[in-house]
Amino acid sequence: MADSKELPEDIGSFIRDLRQTAKISLRQLADKAGVSNPYLSQIERGLRKPSAEVLQQIASALRVSTPAMYLRAGLLDGEGHQGVLAAIAVDPDLTIAQKQSLSQIYETFRNESARNQAETSDPIAEETK
Repeated sequence: MADSKELPEDIGSFIRDLRQTAKISLRQLADKAGVSNPYLSQIERGLRKPSAEVLQQIASALRVSTPAMYLRAGLLDGEGHQGVLAAIAVDPDLTIAQKQSLSQIYETFRNESARNQAETSDPIAEETK
């Protein structure tokens, strides 16, 4: 079972853990995400709930997938591939670069599978091969 260090209880703790893992300061993340330092501090302490747009900016600055950030914030349900992306995002043994690479590879495979399924269900697409 995962301990509390691996799975923070709220989105603020999750963001703080990702920031600390990336070894960047609160001020650096605020600058990269385009939000104020005090606002980001309030998010990390659980005093403010960030909007989807702010979560997207923070995810981009931390180089994690936006769906994983939304999932942790409760904006998405845990069904489907979002769970895999979230697991990658919170794995403490992976570097930010490794997390980004794994997420991109996973999305590429999913997109390829979706294309293959669409082609096999579309007889016109089969004829043009």
